Amino acid sequence: MPGTWTPESWRSKPIQQVPVYPDADRLAAAETTLRAMPPLVFAGEARNLKKALAEVCEGKAFLLQGGDCAESFSDFSADGIRDTFRVLLQMAVVLTFGASCPVVKVGRMAGQFAKPRSAPTEVIDGVELPSYRGDIVNGPEFTAEARVPDPERMVRGYNQSAATLNLLRAFATGGYADLHKVHQWTLGFVGNSPQGPRYEELANRIGESLAFMEACGLTADRVPQLRETSFYTSHEALLLPYEQALTRVDSTTGKWYDCSAHMLWIGERTRNPDEAHVEFLRGVENPIGCKAGPSTKVDDLLRLCDALNPKNEPGRLTVIVRMGAETVQEKLPALVRAIKNEGRKVVWACDPMHGNTIKASSGYKTRSFDSVLEEVRGFFAVHRMEGTHGGGVHFEMTGRDVTECIGGAQAITEAGLADRYDTLCDPRLNASQSLELAFLIAEALKEERSQQFAAATAAQ
Repeated sequence: MPGTWTPESWRSKPIQQVPVYPDADRLAAAETTLRAMPPLVFAGEARNLKKALAEVCEGKAFLLQGGDCAESFSDFSADGIRDTFRVLLQMAVVLTFGASCPVVKVGRMAGQFAKPRSAPTEVIDGVELPSYRGDIVNGPEFTAEARVPDPERMVRGYNQSAATLNLLRAFATGGYADLHKVHQWTLGFVGNSPQGPRYEELANRIGESLAFMEACGLTADRVPQLRETSFYTSHEALLLPYEQALTRVDSTTGKWYDCSAHMLWIGERTRNPDEAHVEFLRGVENPIGCKAGPSTKVDDLLRLCDALNPKNEPGRLTVIVRMGAETVQEKLPALVRAIKNEGRKVVWACDPMHGNTIKASSGYKTRSFDSVLEEVRGFFAVHRMEGTHGGGVHFEMTGRDVTECIGGAQAITEAGLADRYDTLCDPRLNASQSLELAFLIAEALKEERSQQFAAATAAQ
């Protein structure tokens, strides 16, 4: 049995992917500043998300999680927040129609600053410097000064997260999320996309549904759900000094919540049950995610379930699968089968980004739209085969018109990557590619529902 948990018990455990700050006094001062700050999110909001994820776990809802690979201090703007939020809303409407169930919307926003790295240093032109670990740790510029971990960046990250959350809440409840507006944006995509005719039927059926509801008197003025939405934030809980400083006791329940985001996840490199990141997250009451890559063994995943969800609470733990298009149907079934046989309650989500990163001949890191789609299809095929529920998808994406992933209806080529390659770390789907994926996933979910209905009808 694990020992007694406290917000700082992780400090006695081995730890990976956390920087060494050269000035302990400055680190302590930054942590003290953060402990005095108001929470970014509230415990009640995190509980609401857990309830929504419990519905996903039971097959009654669908999870859409997406946003930036790594948020930036220099590229921070209201327009950028708005554009990503808008695309996520568009994707959610399309997926709601395809899946015929509510879509739980979770952004990789308002805190996704820290990034794990495959090596502690990097070498350019014979010069070796510490790796860039995200704006909340150090700077992306390849200079010795910029790469020194600076604890005051945590305070700046908090302030930017607070501003982002303020705007997201305004968008979610102030009329910007009105379903009719979202649908009009989607029609614009259909009209401009080279694959528009393929998606036109689905878009028209959504429009017909909205028109029918309006004819029945279900208008945005009368039904708040048509003009407002619930939107939650998440990030990888990588920088534990930051996470601990924002962990508070909920006055209603007396339990601990990490108030930096509604949902936190553990990455592939930090999910060892005997190490610090698992130790920290096992004690907070937020919904938790855990990445599972091709090296994940059945026993590893079951140990993580024991550590992170010992009460087997639906909605508490999301397993975010990142296997790669070529291996997902080979590696995933054993994990799904074991979780099913053990009766563990988890949300299964597909991250088709991280297992499909390649290096283009031009030297840019990129991802192929076709590979991303292939992994999504493989993920859902495994769950159909195993009789389980593929609960959702997790994308690195942006609302901007970047050229970082090849393919899609826009037919971005390797030669075109340099046009607008803006990411600080990993390549992201742009707005058009993200919505195109949503349409393709919705088509597949709709076809699956039709097959299930036909099979049920034939059995009667």
